[in-house]
Amino acid sequence: MELLDAYSDKIKEMSMLSLICSCFYSQPHPNSLAQYGDMEVKSLNKRASGQAFEVILKAPADLSPDRPQPLLSPPKKDLSMEELQKRLEAAEERRKSQEALVLKQLAEKREHERDVLHKALEENNNFSRMAEEKLNYKMEVNRENREAHLNALKHRLREKEMHAAEVRRNKELQADLSG
Repeated sequence: MELLDAYSDKIKEMSMLSLICSCFYSQPHPNSLAQYGDMEVKSLNKRASGQAFEVILKAPADLSPDRPQPLLSPPKKDLSMEELQKRLEAAEERRKSQEALVLKQLAEKREHERDVLHKALEENNNFSRMAEEKLNYKMEVNRENREAHLNALKHRLREKEMHAAEVRRNKELQADLSG
């Protein structure tokens, strides 16, 4: 685990410019071996997927004493009760501030959801109203069509009755004339 931590620390310390520049060159750089403190980087043969490197970490015993050691966190000093109380209060303030921010975001989200719901209900009501108007229109057209059909049937019936009455009258006249 220490080796992994040392590796990640060294990667952070490595010059980003040199790392990026090495990725842009398609040919291996004449200095294919680079040293960064307790880390050694060797360029490997170019792969189809791009440049490849081998990173070798030196053991802590390999480090020379004149090299600066990685910075360690300063030793923790004992805090007074007042300092602890101030830190607790500051942490509580940050928590309250964060809580207020989250509550505000939730309120805004609820407001947005309410607006969306209101708009959806409004659109639903408009759709229902339009559907009802179309249905009423179709029912009115059907009623008018039925009335027109009935009127046409009544008119044909009257014509047939008039024709039948005329035929009866003609038969009566023929019967009176012949007999």
